[in-house]
Amino acid sequence: MHKKLALTPPMGWNSWDCYGAAVNEEQLLANADYMAKHLKDYGWEYVVCDIQWSEPTANSFYYNYFAPLRMDEYSRLIPSVERFPSSAGGKGFKPIADYVHSLGLKFGIHIMRGIPRQAAHQHTKIKCDGITADMIAKPTSICAWNPDMYGLYHDKKGAQEYYDSIFELYASWDVDYIKCDDIANTEMFPDDPYSARKEIEMIRKAIDKCGRDMVLSLSPGPAPVWEHEHLAAHANMWRMTGDFWDEWSKLHAMFERCYAWQEYVQPGAWPDCDMLPLGRIQITEELPQYRNRYTRFTHDEQITMMTLWGIFRSPLMMGGEMRENDEFTLSLLQNRELIDMLKTSSGARQFKREEIDGKGEIIWTSNGKDCKYIALFNTDDKEREIAFDVRDISMGGVKYCIWDMWAHQEYTVTDGCFKAQVNPHGARLFKATLK
Repeated sequence: MHKKLALTPPMGWNSWDCYGAAVNEEQLLANADYMAKHLKDYGWEYVVCDIQWSEPTANSFYYNYFAPLRMDEYSRLIPSVERFPSSAGGKGFKPIADYVHSLGLKFGIHIMRGIPRQAAHQHTKIKCDGITADMIAKPTSICAWNPDMYGLYHDKKGAQEYYDSIFELYASWDVDYIKCDDIANTEMFPDDPYSARKEIEMIRKAIDKCGRDMVLSLSPGPAPVWEHEHLAAHANMWRMTGDFWDEWSKLHAMFERCYAWQEYVQPGAWPDCDMLPLGRIQITEELPQYRNRYTRFTHDEQITMMTLWGIFRSPLMMGGEMRENDEFTLSLLQNRELIDMLKTSSGARQFKREEIDGKGEIIWTSNGKDCKYIALFNTDDKEREIAFDVRDISMGGVKYCIWDMWAHQEYTVTDGCFKAQVNPHGARLFKATLK
């Protein structure tokens, strides 16, 4: 039943790329206002608060190791009132969720799998009679990059009850979307490549029990392709990659990941290319070479990213501080034709890939209503002419209308053959119909 919540790829904004561990209430609400004003009418709807919202001292992209976290009497993390003042008095994220909902949008939060280490060390109680946090915490199950949590012994009394209790809390806050972290990357579990399987199942049960619909996103990747059935049975989206940043090498590598997952894209269960590092990002970064900058992707690389994410049908999560979007960035997010392809197309496939030493051309195609979509990608560092024959994707007839979805221009092609100049690291996206 969970798949009905995300029949098309979720679209929204997540605070990580711009604020890391340090996002606060003002920043969340301001980006919600921006989305409501500029993007809601285009299908963007989720406003997601990423990691460390329970830590009072978080002030950068990085984690303050073993800093005390705000926690309620049942070992459940709650928002830091220092950073989210509306949460005072036990209100949690409910006031923020109410505001986001008042804008016609939806609200999401990031969580880590498991239970807080501080709860286990302090032997605090959970919502299960006679059980304390240390009795269900698995000290050997830890995150490689965040110090806050222990995994759970899934077969011990209290483990499922603990997950039930946190999702009961999130339901009371009217949360619509959960990004659960440290749960999908097999490389982090060398002795048991999918040891988080049972925690994924417990989370699914807890969401189903809580009485509120919540989209479930699993991070980080790479999630294992061979577990596609299990992932689709329990989550709405899952990461295919580690954290994606604005480097050509990472964008180029995404073609291979999309190819590996292309057979398993389905309504309600979406392989996820990760966030879009567009606009102003890493505002709270400490390292000067990365701090508070605009994306390093060229305009052509940004078009390549949006085109690949769109034709593959990845969820779209904007990562930049939206209040500082320039005209070009906003134009990427407001391309109705791209969003229509994202929402309504099917059967995306890598049609062709010809490269030498990572430089060459890649073609993807997909099916629309009474049309075909064709994406031409130039992975070379110089301009290339890329040719395509519409007849190769089973379109009848001899005369075709070819619509350029980025330049918004129409071409007439006879006998199916057309050629397009594609900029270095760039893309051209076409919609082909019979004329």
